[in-house]
Parts: sequence; structure tokens; C-alpha cells
Amino acid sequence: MQSICILGSTGSIGQSTIDVVLRHPDKYQVFALTANRNIRLLVQQAALCNPQYIALADEKYFAATQELIKQHGLACEVLCGERAILELAAHNEVDVVMAAIVGAAGLLPTMAGVNAGKKVLLANKEALVMSGDLFIQAANRSKAQLLPIDSEHNAIFQCLPRDFVYGDLAASGMSKILLTGSGGPFLNTPIEQLCSMTPQQACAHPNWDMGRKISVDSATMMNKGLEFIEARWLFGLQSDDIEVVLHPQSIIHSMVQYCDGSVLAQMGNPDMRTPIAHALAYPKRIESGVAPLNFMQLANFSFCAPDFARYPNLKLAIDASNSGQSATTVLNAANEIAVEAFLQEQIGFTQIARVNDACLQAIPRQDVTDINSIIAIDNLARRHAATVIAQIAGNSQSVSASHA
Repeated sequence: MQSICILGSTGSIGQSTIDVVLRHPDKYQVFALTANRNIRLLVQQAALCNPQYIALADEKYFAATQELIKQHGLACEVLCGERAILELAAHNEVDVVMAAIVGAAGLLPTMAGVNAGKKVLLANKEALVMSGDLFIQAANRSKAQLLPIDSEHNAIFQCLPRDFVYGDLAASGMSKILLTGSGGPFLNTPIEQLCSMTPQQACAHPNWDMGRKISVDSATMMNKGLEFIEARWLFGLQSDDIEVVLHPQSIIHSMVQYCDGSVLAQMGNPDMRTPIAHALAYPKRIESGVAPLNFMQLANFSFCAPDFARYPNLKLAIDASNSGQSATTVLNAANEIAVEAFLQEQIGFTQIARVNDACLQAIPRQDVTDINSIIAIDNLARRHAATVIAQIAGNSQSVSASHA
């Protein structure tokens, strides 16, 4: 019986994890659930999973959560604050940590699980984007087992040879990683119309059911850029080892190309329960609740190269990955602020890339020596992004006033 701490249980990955876990009560038990502020869903999940602890990042909801727990007659203990979440991730009764907190907020809790030597199911790509080298070093020191949950990285992992040598494709008979992406909802939208796309349109992903931030990242292909960076750290790759391929049907989740001309692809319906079940049970397999592919009903597969004029954020991410750790930390932080500003309709869709580029241009590259230096760079980038957004919003208001 494996004991699981689910970081970010109320998000889409967290909910899918609970769905898989509840299918196998003889194999897994939930020790702790954590969330930010969605207390009603968190308590509903606690009623299903009967954890020993639930924890909230936002301490303002502590009293209300306790009251809900009492109303439901639950026995779990309610904790609050970042320190409590870190302690749960590293708790000696936890075997598996599902790292599913979205964004930079997931870095420290995920790192806590790594430092404690846990089996870490990595759905928080930002942990590697922000602190790749430090993160991998910590995992090596603690002997933590890192298993990728992003569908693309999980697909690559499934297609790797058993004798894969970290950082050396040729030694493993491989020649390239083919990282697939759907292209998002604006794949065929005329580029000149992208500036007028709304948050609602950007969040309407054609294949995947995701949170709003990740949905916008998919629309800009920043999500694929972050995955590009994550793949480099997970598998020890160089930029030239990875090729991004657009595959609108989202059936092939990624591929590995071998030196003999073979290409191995991992395929399946677009449902995150598949990689979650794979990582939970690895190296065995368990039922996930996902229906198998019906090849008789599949449309034709199509593939194309990404257009950087349509997806400038993807180019920014690839370039940042070649510039060093501080650049990818800056990009991630700036993008989180820019996406939130877009969702709040403070800036336009195409201005997300403008904010990200401005931060990369303005903030000098720095050496990253520890987690504190990463957090300092992250904070600096967030402040600068907010300044750029205020300037864009101010200019937009000035233009509107001049036409009034």
C-alpha cells in the first residue's frame, strides 16, 4: 500500500489523480491533500479519500475549512500555510508525492518531496524550468525517483530504451526527441486576428480539459516552450536533440527517433489519467479509466512545424533555454504575470509575448547558486512584468482617449 500526498488536489491533475487512486483502494491511500483556496472541492475530496491531513496555502480560509470539515463529520486535520505544505510533502509516512501545483508556487513543495527522497510524480513543469540543475542535483543526492506526468514527457519516458544514458542520446541508439503539441485553439486563426482573441477563446482547447492558465499557455505555445525546457533537464538533452512537431489530433503524445530509422510513438486518448496511472504503478501497469483507442474511428493524423510568427512564446522559451537558468526563471515568472493580466483583460493576447520578451531583454543573466537566488530572480521578473503591463495598459487607455 503506497501513501500519497497530492499537492494541488483541486486542479485538473489533482482531480484526475484522485480518480485513478480511488480505482485501486488495495494499492494506494491518500495521506494528504493540499490546495490554495478551493475549500469546498477540497473538503469534498477529503470525504472521498479520507486523508489524515488537508492543507491550504491561503490561511484566510482556515476557519471556514474547519467548519466544513465539521459539517461533513470528517476526522482529518486542517493545516494552513506554505510551511505546512512543505512538511506534508516531506512527511515520513508519505511514499509518493503528486506535484500538481500550477506555476512557481509549486517549486518549494515539489523540492521538499525531492529532498526527502520521495517518489515524485512531476506534473509541475515550472520546478524544472525555474531550477533545473539544482532540482536534478537534489534528486540525485536524495535518490528521489522522478517520474514525468506531462503527457509529452511521460510519452518520451515510455519510448526510451531500457539502457538509456542520461544526457547521451547516441549512447542509447537514439537520434532525436520529437515533442508533439496540438497547436492550441488558434492553429488556423489568421495571425492578424490573434491580437483580438479573448480569454474565453484562448481557454477553449480543442482536445484537452485544463485550467485557465495552462489553456492560455497552450494557445500561445508557451506550454510547449516550458515542456521543451523541462525535457532538456529531465533527459539531459541539448536544444538540437529536440524537435517540436505540431500534431493537432493529440493522439500521439510524443516520439523518440532512433539512429536505425525507427520511431517509437506513445499513443492514447487525450486524458491525463493515462500518464498518472503509468507513473503511479511504474514499472507495472494499472487500469486508469481511460478508454483504449479505436483505430477504426480515428481521423487522419497530420503534422507540421510550428510557425514562430504565430507562436513567438515558443521561440522565446527555446532561446531562453540556451541562455541559462536565470533566463528560464525570468521567462516563467514574467509569463505567469502576463497570462494573469490577459485573463483579467488588462492586456491583449499577443501582448503576452511582448511582456515576456521585455523582461528577458531588461533583466541581466545571473548565476544561480541556490534556491534563494532563484526566488530572488523570480520576484524581480514579476515586478518588471507588472511594470511593463502597467505601461501597456496606460498606452492603451491613452489611445482610447485620443479616439474618444
